[in-house]
Order: sequence, then C-alpha cells, then structure tokens
Amino acid sequence: MFISTLTERGSMPALIHLLSYTEQRHRMIAENIANVDTPGYRAKRLDPKAFEEALGEAMHRRGSDPRNPLTLPLHRQFEVDESGSLRVHPTTGPPRNVLFHDGTTISIDREMADLAANAMVHNAATTMLSGKFDGLMTAIRGRL
Repeated sequence: MFISTLTERGSMPALIHLLSYTEQRHRMIAENIANVDTPGYRAKRLDPKAFEEALGEAMHRRGSDPRNPLTLPLHRQFEVDESGSLRVHPTTGPPRNVLFHDGTTISIDREMADLAANAMVHNAATTMLSGKFDGLMTAIRGRL
C-alpha cells in the first residue's frame, strides 16, 4: 500500500516504537506510584537505556536503505509481536534502593523523577512524529 510505504520509511517506525515504549513505561511508573503505600509491593522497572540501545542497533542494522524493515532485537524486557505492536515485560528487581520497613522498594522521589524524564522523551517523540505527519499532509494537499 502507498500509505504504509510512506509511514514505514525513515524515522517514523523508530518514533512509533519509542512512543509505544514511553506510553507503556508511563503506565508502569504510574502503577508504582499508585502502590507506594502497598506493603510488600515491589516496584516494576523498565530499562530505558536497554531500549535505546536496541532501537539504535535496529536502526544500524537497517542501514541507509529505508525500505529495509526496522526490527528490534530480542530482549527480555520488550518484544515486537506478530502484529508489529511493542510489548514490554517489566522486571521487579533488583531494587534501586533499600527495602523499606513495610517491604516495599519504592522511592516516590525516584518514581516522580522517572515520570518526568519519561514524559519529556514522550513529548519530544510526539513533536517529531507530528512534524513528519504534517509534512505528509502538506505533500498530499500539494501546497505549502
């Protein structure tokens, strides 16, 4: 299809995977924050550095030919399913900080910092992807 050819080239697939990752990481961090007072709750973690490295590796393997598919390498924390959707598998350990007296491993300050950093990455990717779609719409309309 013509439209899928346009959207599967360049940086669009990488931005789409990044948005999916940050959305799912945002939900995981929100779940951790919601359970900050739950005794025995173990904070879930996704490693953004590992995702960044995997995305970089996928882009490097794809090379300069945008017709090559962007395929993320296998990782224990994320995978792309048959439909092309990114699925994440958060881990619960090892804890980043000490085990608190109620058995939790959550530091609300750390979770809020992670939430803010994740939101900035998500907003940047959204802005870039929006610019790509705006360019396509301009080309489709045939005017500047």
